[in-house]
Amino acid sequence: MMQTTLLQLFNEDIGTAQQLLELIDAEFKALTDRDLPLLETLLARKQPLLTLLHQHGALRRDLLTSLQLSPDRPGLQSLAAQSPQGDELLARGDELSDWLERCQTANLRNGRLIRANQASIGSVLGILRGAETPGLYDSRGGAARIAQQRPLSQA
Repeated sequence: MMQTTLLQLFNEDIGTAQQLLELIDAEFKALTDRDLPLLETLLARKQPLLTLLHQHGALRRDLLTSLQLSPDRPGLQSLAAQSPQGDELLARGDELSDWLERCQTANLRNGRLIRANQASIGSVLGILRGAETPGLYDSRGGAARIAQQRPLSQA
């Protein structure tokens, strides 16, 4: 009974993780294109998937701990050793782990892009506010001497 429930959770979560990865990849494209309306839509679609994965993860953990097994791979291996569906349990658990790892890798990639965009926008805002000045050069290629820097709004 528990094994069947675990298999069902694994199968559902594999599908959910596949959908999540598609959304994370679409999110990368939206971030690259700076398509904020699409990005908002994708983020709204990701949230229920993340919630479902979290809930199912808690259910799997509770099922394994109710059998006095650890809620990790060794615990699943112990259950699989006692079950006629053991090979399938392990295969589905590994497949889900692979999908979740892909999601995490893609999410980290998106995070790097977000941080790069934030730094770029921060730099531009600093220039516009007058807090930062871009390096300017004179006709000989040396650093230009500018007596007073003013924000562009006051130029």
